Amino acid sequence: LKMETLHADGLTSEEFPSHYTAATANIQSSNVRQAIMRPQPQEGIDTLEYFIKFPKPSIEKYFALTNTNEINDDNVPIVLLLGWAGCQDRYLLKYSKIYEERGLITVRYTAPVDTLFWNRSEMVPIGEKILKLIQDMNFDDHPLIFHIFSNGGAYLYQHINLAVIKHNSPLQVRGVIFDSAPGERRMLGLYRAITAIYGRQKRCNCLTALVITITLSFMWFVEESFAAIWSLFAKSKPIYASPFCELKNETNKYPQLFLYSKGDIVIPYKDVEKFIRLRRDQGIEVSSVRFEDAEHVKIFIKYPDQYVQCVCNFIRNCMRTPTLMLESSCDPASVVNNQRLSNR
Repeated sequence: LKMETLHADGLTSEEFPSHYTAATANIQSSNVRQAIMRPQPQEGIDTLEYFIKFPKPSIEKYFALTNTNEINDDNVPIVLLLGWAGCQDRYLLKYSKIYEERGLITVRYTAPVDTLFWNRSEMVPIGEKILKLIQDMNFDDHPLIFHIFSNGGAYLYQHINLAVIKHNSPLQVRGVIFDSAPGERRMLGLYRAITAIYGRQKRCNCLTALVITITLSFMWFVEESFAAIWSLFAKSKPIYASPFCELKNETNKYPQLFLYSKGDIVIPYKDVEKFIRLRRDQGIEVSSVRFEDAEHVKIFIKYPDQYVQCVCNFIRNCMRTPTLMLESSCDPASVVNNQRLSNR
């Protein structure tokens, strides 16, 4: 396990807006009130399937601001988890419990595979709908932490940023956690991602995955080339298939934590480290933890204790005074494969 350095606002809502009328809330044996928001389809209106959990007031708030008197039910931090391509919510739920057990509100959403691969123009309205959801729930008054998984989550995060800029609707983001992301676009990585996503289907064998990979690569090349040519004649921005290209120049200055692995064959660890250097060169407070042998988006599965410690310490640091120089986000006593933590 290898680590480096790092830097962060939150929320609650008692009432749900009328156009998200299909919400259901029930009390579970765990000390968390679950509100599963599944807006019922309305004619002519596309909806998102997202999941929100609110903590009970009795749960201790571990991520207090520097002045504990400043924490109340109106500014509880919110963690927005953006899943990887093909992620099922039952997998994302395991990560949200990390925060729910510590008294934070969580929002879970994964963009459909079709919009990430085949119909990327739909990512624009999805980003705008998520921004509208945040505003309608009054979440824009709370400190917000993004927890992003793989390029699928990073691509969605990119479009939320674009929606914020387009509508001039700033959010109180305190920090961003990248898990196994971002990576540059490569055919081999895309092939492995396609295999992982569609491999569960019997009709998708290696040859089918290869055909899909080649088709997507060609389709994206044509799409981006046309957009680049069009931008010469009209004011428009090129389309990037990889969030690496867009997010490396992101103007936001809040702290970022990168959790990645040398054992990741979908997004090479060198891509993440290159991105880290680019962000650090821009003056961003960056922390990174490199694991040696965890698979893609499976760091938490293999190293649950270290993972929880890293994300919790990062958020705790983000909730402190922004001007404070922050320390490493993992306890030096936590060692993976007997490797020492070291600041780079």
